[in-house]
Amino acid sequence: MRDKVAFAGIGTTRYGNFPATDSYGLGCEALNEALDDAGLRPSDIDGLIVNRIPSYERFAEMMGINPQYCLLTEMPGRFSGVSLALAAQAIASGAAKTVALVYGNNGRSVRMRYGGGDSQWSPWGMTSPGAIHAMMWQRHMHEFGTTHADLGPVALAFRNHACLNPDAVMHGRPITLEDHATARPICEPLKLLDYCLINDGAVAWIMTSAERARDLRRPPVLLSGYARQDAFHYGSAPAHDFWHPTLSACRSVYDRAGLGQEDIQGLGIYDNFSPTVMFSLEGLGFCKQGESGAFVRDGALQLGQGRWPTNTSGGHLSDSYMQGWGIIAECVRQLRHECGARQIENVNAMQYICATHIAQSLILRRDA
Repeated sequence: MRDKVAFAGIGTTRYGNFPATDSYGLGCEALNEALDDAGLRPSDIDGLIVNRIPSYERFAEMMGINPQYCLLTEMPGRFSGVSLALAAQAIASGAAKTVALVYGNNGRSVRMRYGGGDSQWSPWGMTSPGAIHAMMWQRHMHEFGTTHADLGPVALAFRNHACLNPDAVMHGRPITLEDHATARPICEPLKLLDYCLINDGAVAWIMTSAERARDLRRPPVLLSGYARQDAFHYGSAPAHDFWHPTLSACRSVYDRAGLGQEDIQGLGIYDNFSPTVMFSLEGLGFCKQGESGAFVRDGALQLGQGRWPTNTSGGHLSDSYMQGWGIIAECVRQLRHECGARQIENVNAMQYICATHIAQSLILRRDA
């Protein structure tokens, strides 16, 4: 399937607090933008995957789509990559020719809580994803001598990128390493600037065959390869091995894409919390396990400064938490050279990484 499937259109809404609409309305806005981006009409869509939108039937009715392939994927952010792979497989197998993938989230306006109460983490006293990541970073600090300060360059780089992105929620609100160090504590050792931003918003992608995409409005961005490894022995407890085995298994993405790490110019890393970025870098072999603090310290993730500009939109920490969907959209826009002041120079390949018990990585490439 290498380079057989492509992104043909991308659409994103504003991110913020929009109580006058819901996930359906936000999703329709994003998909209409993606259709316009690709030069397509709703009638051209014969596959539909929705996420955090309650009913694909209702959404298809609202958009005037009658697909022959449709699916509702689960809500956690790891399903952005899962949804992408399912769409690619549907296109490659002939189940659909042109698939719309739509994510809609009105979590801020309905005051959604991620965790707490009777959540899946409560039997272990872990009442939120943030608590789990805090415990994992606490263990990382104990085992490898890393510190909370080692997370500062991650938050700083992504905020600097958001300040270059006029659509980012934190545009125009720079921070310093001192701001990161002295921010309000949330769950020891993590503080406010280590947490993602919950907002209303939506993201849509349109995917089709590479051959067909070349006849559409925008330059195609090819899916060169993807890899996934699941591990459920953690249950609802913190991953004591930082997902390192599952992430390491995803290094097969390079062979599948026919590209090496040296061929990648930028990264999109799922950053629900700043430690997740560190686990991702270690797991995919950008640095050795336990060395991510030293790796990011001198600006390795910073656009125009480091070798691996990462989350150039601002990511979940400073653009908005669209659960991976917005980060992948940013990778596509980078490869179409549409990012203005935050554009990575001469970018031809981007890598997406998601650290979780469904670990994933994918490589996107600019069509020659």
